[in-house]
Amino acid sequence: MHELSVAMGIVKIAEDETKKAKAKKVTLIELEIGKLAGVEFESLDFVWPAAVKNTVLEDAERKIDVKEGLGQCGDCDTVFEIQHFYDSCPKCGSNLKGIIQGKELRVKALEVI
Repeated sequence: MHELSVAMGIVKIAEDETKKAKAKKVTLIELEIGKLAGVEFESLDFVWPAAVKNTVLEDAERKIDVKEGLGQCGDCDTVFEIQHFYDSCPKCGSNLKGIIQGKELRVKALEVI
């Protein structure tokens, strides 16, 4: 279950940034996670309480901005929504594409006190 390591990485970022800001705790954390990032949201929800226990994130509100997957066809340049990496272009059927959105996994914002 790599969601635990993802959660622990988020905790590390929050603790480092809180220390830099000379703050004591985080009141809000905003995450940006793409549907193609390989994160199972239910698993992340499951491990979150254990990962943040006794950290600056323990009482923080968590908001997640979920980014849809978008690709651009390498043959006809059509931009289209992707649910899976193997989805083909709906216009020409090509499997040659570039992922332009959906692989994000970042801490977007922290509110600290």
